[in-house]
Amino acid sequence: MTTTTPPVTLDDVRDAAARLQGVAHRTPVLRSRTLDALAGAEIHLKCENFQRVGAFKIRGAYNAASRLTPEQLSRGIAAYSSGNHAQAVALAARELGTTAVIVMPEDAPPSKRAATAGYGAEIVTYDRYTGDRVAIAEALAAERGLAVIPPYEHPHVMAGQGTAALELLEDVGELGALLTPVGGGGLMAGSATVAKGLHPDIRMIGVEPEAGDDTKRSLEAGRRISIPVPHTIADGQALHTPGELTFSVNRRLVDDIVLVTDDEIRDAMRFAFERLKIVVEPSGATPLAALLTGRAGPLPRRVGVIITGGNIDAERFARLCGTATR
Repeated sequence: MTTTTPPVTLDDVRDAAARLQGVAHRTPVLRSRTLDALAGAEIHLKCENFQRVGAFKIRGAYNAASRLTPEQLSRGIAAYSSGNHAQAVALAARELGTTAVIVMPEDAPPSKRAATAGYGAEIVTYDRYTGDRVAIAEALAAERGLAVIPPYEHPHVMAGQGTAALELLEDVGELGALLTPVGGGGLMAGSATVAKGLHPDIRMIGVEPEAGDDTKRSLEAGRRISIPVPHTIADGQALHTPGELTFSVNRRLVDDIVLVTDDEIRDAMRFAFERLKIVVEPSGATPLAALLTGRAGPLPRRVGVIITGGNIDAERFARLCGTATR
């Protein structure tokens, strides 16, 4: 009988947590009686919008970058991202004394692009609807001798992302369910590895924008499904195919994927601002939208939610929240 070693384990996540001490913030867990009443459960919000670079991505980026050899670091790092991973790799490179080249879509939010440049990265743009960001980044890496750190398709990235769930469970104890946004699947893969490893009966629920349901379709089909690049306000989840490594984990450990519309995401962002007093970007608001709409279904008594980021400029935030339907 043959066995397949999973790309990420609970020990990998614990090792990443030790490596991230003093680098990533241990972000707060927010409670709201109003949200509890609306959701019909005790909700614990892990606020990665207060993380360095404004999102959870620094966890995986730094965990991976810090493991490069001195020779690799001397040559620099390449990455591709719509924004949050871009900022995270740029900051990780700066922290480690090296340089970063980031491939970003032309329509990436200006605030994310500006922040990435502010951390010292070189930015190369492409058209997300016609270009292949992976091919562009790999060509640059080959030409310049750079080490590529992908946004999710990497064991050390997945392990780093899982430290958010590890902290949440350490701080609040056992949960009956954990909701996270799903884009490429790295956060979910790391989180599910931790949560199921510590509490096998926990229900893992991923949330995607309705227009970008590639992971939901893939789990239902039992294989990776590609869709056209989605048009959604949740730019961090505007992907067309789950990662190969991440899907190998998520197909085993994820219990359900639910979908939310862009209007429901807007409502959730507005609720977070008005009632929770926090700013959440569209991708980070998708699990909150699933709670507010009841899309997550009947919930257990205690539920965790990872709010993945708050990187949105004031003008876009006002425009999106101003068109909320609530």
